Amino acid sequence: MRDITIALAKGRLAKKAMEILAQAGICCEEMNEKNTRKLIFRNDELGIRFFLAKANDVPTYVEYGAADIGIVGKDTILEENRRLYEVIDMNIGRCRMCVAGPPDARSLLGSGKLIRVATKYPKIAKDYFYNQKHQTVEIIKLNGSIELAPLVGLSEVIVDIVETGSTLRENGLEVLEEIVPLSARMVVNQVSMKMEKERIGGLIAAIRAELEKQAKEEE
Repeated sequence: MRDITIALAKGRLAKKAMEILAQAGICCEEMNEKNTRKLIFRNDELGIRFFLAKANDVPTYVEYGAADIGIVGKDTILEENRRLYEVIDMNIGRCRMCVAGPPDARSLLGSGKLIRVATKYPKIAKDYFYNQKHQTVEIIKLNGSIELAPLVGLSEVIVDIVETGSTLRENGLEVLEEIVPLSARMVVNQVSMKMEKERIGGLIAAIRAELEKQAKEEE
């Protein structure tokens, strides 16, 4: 019997995801070892392998079958646009993808004027402005602090993830429009879902049951 492989986005998301998986009976003691240089972690009893990857790479590993399952933010899923099944909202890492900028930029949205939009998420930004707002914009891809762009005149607005909005407020910016709510999702390779339907279905059912239990406890 081959292992089921799970790819996790590195960082806080992986830690929170592993807590949920452990509570659902899907744990991996090897991952708790400090200062380990291992890249792949196994639970031999369950026949499951885990590995950590950059968030942007997780959908790629899943689409090509290097991982059967991935846990990654909805923002990455939308931006990477890979062929995979999205099966569970993990209810962690909740935030929003928004259009933000100085208050006076609000009038430019939907005005028909060509505006510049700075973002780490060019596909999401393009899809929103072209297909939902039907507004022509110039997308400028940045990798660093997106909030800087409207402050130095690089762009009129930005498209970025907003959690509390405190960074925006500190820089005289505000949320102008919400594009989509975000959270971590579980995704599955399309072939794996068919070939390993019983095993992957069992994992999905166990995680769903745990998330439902947690939701009831929070009520």
